[in-house]
Amino acid sequence: MDKIKVLWVDDEIDLLKPHILFLEQKNYNVTTCKSGTEALEILDEQKFDIVFLDENMPGLTGLDTLNEIKEKENELPVVMITKSEEEYIMEEAIGNKIADYLIKPVNPHQILLSLKKNLDHSRLVSEKTTSNYQQEFRKIAMDMAMVNSYEDWISLYQKLVYWEMRLEDIEDSGMFEILESQKNEANIQFGKFIDKNYPTWFEANTESPTLSHVLFKDKIVPELSKEQPTLLVVIDNLRYDQWKAFEPSVTNHYKKVSEEAFYSILPTATQYARNAIFSGLMPSDMEKLHPEYWKNDTDDGGKNLHEHDFLNAQMKRLGLTHLKHEYYKITNLKDGKKLAENFRGLKDNDLTVVVYNFVDMLSHSKTEMDVVKELASNDKAYRSLTQSWFKNSPLFEMIQQAQQMGFKLILTTDHGTINVKNPSKVIGDRDTSLNLRYKTGRSLSYEEKDVLAAKDPKTIHLPTISMNSSFIFAKSDLFFAYPNNYNHYVSYYRNTYQHGGVSLEEMIIPFVVLSPK
Repeated sequence: MDKIKVLWVDDEIDLLKPHILFLEQKNYNVTTCKSGTEALEILDEQKFDIVFLDENMPGLTGLDTLNEIKEKENELPVVMITKSEEEYIMEEAIGNKIADYLIKPVNPHQILLSLKKNLDHSRLVSEKTTSNYQQEFRKIAMDMAMVNSYEDWISLYQKLVYWEMRLEDIEDSGMFEILESQKNEANIQFGKFIDKNYPTWFEANTESPTLSHVLFKDKIVPELSKEQPTLLVVIDNLRYDQWKAFEPSVTNHYKKVSEEAFYSILPTATQYARNAIFSGLMPSDMEKLHPEYWKNDTDDGGKNLHEHDFLNAQMKRLGLTHLKHEYYKITNLKDGKKLAENFRGLKDNDLTVVVYNFVDMLSHSKTEMDVVKELASNDKAYRSLTQSWFKNSPLFEMIQQAQQMGFKLILTTDHGTINVKNPSKVIGDRDTSLNLRYKTGRSLSYEEKDVLAAKDPKTIHLPTISMNSSFIFAKSDLFFAYPNNYNHYVSYYRNTYQHGGVSLEEMIIPFVVLSPK
């Protein structure tokens, strides 16, 4: 292995001979010089891994040398060494992105620690993360065998997300593959759990998780008051890991009061799950009580055009008409920018609801799915894309303005989404719904082991579209494909992000309450 090359710049370099010998014994290659000018000449001729730079030198000062180095090689780590503890020097150096800051007199171990911290940091973190996950792997495997409640599944999924995000930063692809297989196994077990327990969650006196249709009444209403305005943001299709990816951007402006997970109802699709949040009703009750707003899969026209009407009806039912509220749905960049520009005008609302169709922002029409497929070929890339989108979105501008205006912030979603890998054959008539993760229709034939089937939709509070129609939901990472034109269809949709079915990613989703910093 090549030795790490260190350039040490100090006008009293002769006094540092013992330090240099110590580093050379530790297998570092140290080049020395006595001035900033000399250092810049050496850097023109040779490549180094790190520079130790004395701040207080005659001629070109340490700070001037630092500026020149950064202009030449911005990524080269520079450790500033100084006698002075003056604040402006520290601020100036930190502003120029120094890698570390040491106060004289330095001892050899301080120097060694700084080297390890800056050059071995990723290797050390990688090794530590890997060994920690190896220990945790056994614990997760044991937990998975014991999981028997909706709370256990939430904590197991959160643990998997935590490790997935820790492991994505290290270079051990083997560890990542182990985690992937553990996640797949978890989804298989979760599918069995939902199959067995989901219908019982609607029975009286049964302990059940917070589901979409009770989220508003049970979790949002207790946060509302006339004393402080609330901004409720419902981001379409937001998975738990995506929230964790952009959480640091939000918590620069807001502090977390609480973070919990709730379960999306089935199908984990917008027209069902999001309408359930705003109406406070399950789909079969929406159809019964509000036939003017509800549309079934086979009906023509938009299925989510009445969220605001559903919300008004729910607020009336809950006796909340004294709260002034407004609702906005953002489906394109232009509308997002317009709302961000006019956000100050919402200061008198008790509740402002913003539904943000972020997946539509990433791919504003189905034809551009190839672009998203390319940019988000796996979960790591999808998280990165979400983070980048969020930081540059009008939504982030609104959140920053909301903080300045003293708004409480509630962030949530309607359902998550999963990268589908494997096809499952299904046959239905021409009135069968089109979604890739769930189907509703008559005389469906399918692979029993691949699906959760609701032969009588009423048992899970879904509308019966016609006599003998049933619902099926794809489990794990499966997607439904018809036998005709099968190969073309499968290659087109494999490795795309879909929702509507049964998986940890689609069903266990974030609900976060934050207060302005």
